[in-house]
Parts: sequence; C-alpha cells; structure tokens
Amino acid sequence: MRKRSVTTLIAALAAASLLSGTPAPQAQAAGSATGRPPDAPARLGFDLDTVTIPQLQARMADGSLTSSALTAAYLWRIEKTDPKINAVLRTDPTALRQAAASDARHRHGRSRGPLDGIPVLLKDNINTRGLATTAGSLALAGDPPDTDAALVSRLRRAGAVILGKTNLSEWANFRAAKPTSGWSAVGGQTRNPYVLDRNPCGSSSGSAAALAASLSQVAIGTETDGSIVCPAGMNGVVGHKPTLGLVSQEGVVPISAEQDTAGPMARNVTDTALTLSVLSGGKTSPLGGTARTGVSPAQHPHNESLRGKRIGLWRLPSLGPDVDAVMTATANKLRQAGATVVEVTPPYQKRLAELEFPALLSEFHRDIDAYLATRHGPRNLAALLEFNRAHPEERTCFAGQELFEQALAAPPTTDPGYRAMRAELKDLSRRSIDETMAAHRLDAIASPTNPPAWTTDCARGDNDVIPSSTPAAVAGYPSLSVPAGTVGKLPVGVLLMSGNHQDTELLSLGAAVENRLRAWRPPQYLPHN
Repeated sequence: MRKRSVTTLIAALAAASLLSGTPAPQAQAAGSATGRPPDAPARLGFDLDTVTIPQLQARMADGSLTSSALTAAYLWRIEKTDPKINAVLRTDPTALRQAAASDARHRHGRSRGPLDGIPVLLKDNINTRGLATTAGSLALAGDPPDTDAALVSRLRRAGAVILGKTNLSEWANFRAAKPTSGWSAVGGQTRNPYVLDRNPCGSSSGSAAALAASLSQVAIGTETDGSIVCPAGMNGVVGHKPTLGLVSQEGVVPISAEQDTAGPMARNVTDTALTLSVLSGGKTSPLGGTARTGVSPAQHPHNESLRGKRIGLWRLPSLGPDVDAVMTATANKLRQAGATVVEVTPPYQKRLAELEFPALLSEFHRDIDAYLATRHGPRNLAALLEFNRAHPEERTCFAGQELFEQALAAPPTTDPGYRAMRAELKDLSRRSIDETMAAHRLDAIASPTNPPAWTTDCARGDNDVIPSSTPAAVAGYPSLSVPAGTVGKLPVGVLLMSGNHQDTELLSLGAAVENRLRAWRPPQYLPHN
C-alpha cells in the first residue's frame, strides 16, 4: 500500500512541476494529473509536527518508513501550506532521487548516519550546486553556483535530502537602514505562520517559518547577529548559533568573517544537535551520543537534568512586561526542576552597540567583494549598488541601500582604527559573557530571544531593538533559542548563551530546558492577532 501511494504521489508531483524546480508558490496543485489529491502526511502514521530524527530513523531501520515517503510528504506540505507563508523559494528537482538513493542504502544496511534520508531546507544565501542561490537579490538570480558550500557537501555526504531553498531578508538584512525582515526582491515577503500579518524576524526568516509550518524536518540558517535565534524565537522553533568557525562559511554569502556562521534550526533540540554534528564534521556530539548513530541521550532528551545547574537570568525589561512575565514563568519552572536561577546583567553592552555596526561595514565591503568575484553578476559592491539603482524591482519594499553606501565608504580592514575597533569588540564581548559566568558560577546565561512579532510594514521597517543576541554573536560564542511561551498567540523564545566551544553542553542544557518548559505550540495561521 505504501509503495503504491508513494509512486502515485511522485507522478503527481512531477505533473505539478515540483520536480522541475519551479518556485513552490507558483506550482500547480499536487495530484492534478491523477484527478485526486495526493495522500496526506497523516497516512505516514505519525505527526510531522512532533516526530524527531531518531524516531524517523527507527522507522526507516525497521522498514515501516522510506525517505521517499517522507520527502514526498514534505513536498506535499510545501505545495499545500507554503502559499500561506511564502517561506520556500524553490524545491530541488532531485529531491525524490536523493530520497530513493537513501532508501537503497537503508535496505542494504549502509545508512550514513542520523541525517541519511532526512529532508533539509537551506537558506538561499548558501551555495547549492545547480540550484539558484540569490541572497534574495535579482543580481544573483542568473546562473546557479557550480559547487556546493562546504556545509552542503557535508549534508550530502551524510545522506541528507536537499529539499530546496528558503526565502530570507535580502542580503541577510544588510542593505537598507530600515529593512523589513523576511522580504527579498526574489521571494517577496515571508509571513509568520502564527499570525500572518506579523513579521518572521530576519534574516533566516524563511527557514524558521518553514519549520514552524512543518515544511521540512530541519533547516539551515545563518547569523551575523540574531539572524538564526530571532527568527527561531519569533516562529516558535529551535535555532542554534554555533561557536564561530565550528561550521565552515566557505560558499556562504557573507557579511563578516569575524561573526558569520551557519547553524541548524529544527522543531526540537534533538534534531538541532544531530544536524550540528554533521555541519561541524563530527566536532560536536549530539547531546552526548555519537555523531554517527545519534543514540541515547539524543533519543531521550528528557534524561537531561536541570538539577544542580546554575543559570543567570538577563531580563531585558525593554522588551516589555509581557515578555518579562514569560521570563518570570520560565525561571520558576527551571527552579522547580532543581536549577538555581540568579539575575544578572552582562557588562559592556552600550560599548558593544557603539562599535559593532561600524566594524561590520568595513568587513562587509571586504567579504562581499571576495564573494561576488566568484559569481556571475555584479563583481563587487560598487557594481551591486549600480545594479540596484537600475532595477526598480529591488526597491518595492524597502527602497534604500544605505548600508551598501556606508560600507563602500568605510575604512578598509587594514586601517588601524578598524583593527582597534574589532579588537575591542572581541575583548569586551568575551569578557561580557566570561566574567558574568565566572562571577556567578553559571552553566549558561538566559535572556528573552525576542519580543512578540511586530506587524510587517514596508514603510516603517522593522521594530527590532533586540540586544540579547549581541554578546554571543560578537564574541563568537554559541547561543541557542528554545520556545519559552507566548504573548497572545505569538511565540517568545528563551536564549541560552555559554562559553567558547561549549556547544554540546549548551545543547544538552537546552534539551533539558525544552523538556521542562514544553512551550511549543503549532501555528494557527491567524490573519491578525
């Protein structure tokens, strides 16, 4: 029965042009060629919203699930659900062939590990061989990259199914003084699945919104400061910003080599940890299990205990009383589970805010010029500015490109003033976390990830003064956002930060926090709050 239904679905998907790589929102209704709708995901026998990678792998191992069926189910959901949120730019025409290859490996006992056969969506600033990689800009919408980014090569070697590309804030939100997160000239506006007129936060907006809508098992985002964790918090999913350098940035559209990192996003910490293990080339272990098998405790994150843990709560009252109430409830639940929670205020935040943006301008000019030289289209930042001036489609939401103009005029990274600025940033950001953790003997610092999602408004731009991500982002230290609660119908995350290369420990703690809070709720696609 399963084989017949999957075969029918594959034929329907092909007829609907999903296999030709057409943009997902414009594809025809799946099943139109057969005269009946394709099988719904519920017939797989489990809930795509809540199933974990270890549970999927157990089914693949006993033959009750194939990657082909799982991949087809996610393609079906993209076809059915994505028009509401506009998160997926394009599907990979080879996705079902990749899944079939995984099925053959499973049948012959040659599984490559926990991600073998698992569908993954990639943010559209990550080079993907044969698939358009645009950073949301029409300037890169021509020929796709000839090679994969290093992290994509690792995913392929692990057997993951590259399902497609997600929308993002154009140029990872580093173009205009008043950007609108989730908008790009290539993809239009991504919407928050919880309340559709609300913003998904940037810049990994499509990755987070797609996960909230269960359009893939995991997704990859990128962050310079907040662009993984804020979308994760605002869309009610999990997002991990790894330690700088743990995941290769080769082949990823840059802002700053001093802060940029790709990282895993999922609906639960277990899947996030397993994906990080692959992205890092096995440099991290998934919640204490092996990178290859993902065995316990990755299968059983509830075994992770909070008893004896010390967590510093950075309240950030500027995000409002409703968010503060979520943090109070979070602290109470962690104390009830045996953790000690003390209130902290990491130092040096004002100085970090003063220095970060000027440093990023110099780094962006250097790094985007180097990247553009590898692609067809504008060959440097000056040419990119001219391209945008010549293409009015690039100005249909936020009109400006003030950050591009400022970066072009910024001091080079060889300038002594710039070097002193970046050195001070690194020193103060690391001391901000290290000194706070040492003074209070902490396992992690916790803060609100995000305010409730603001209404999307191109004329106004974002309302995104969210300082919690900056210390870890600038220091290059890991951070992890886990769902903490809601304000009205809108998710709020708790952001956990820890010391350099403490990714595995942070994910383990995050699994325990996730299990204690149990705050995830499925989106309702409300028109307004």
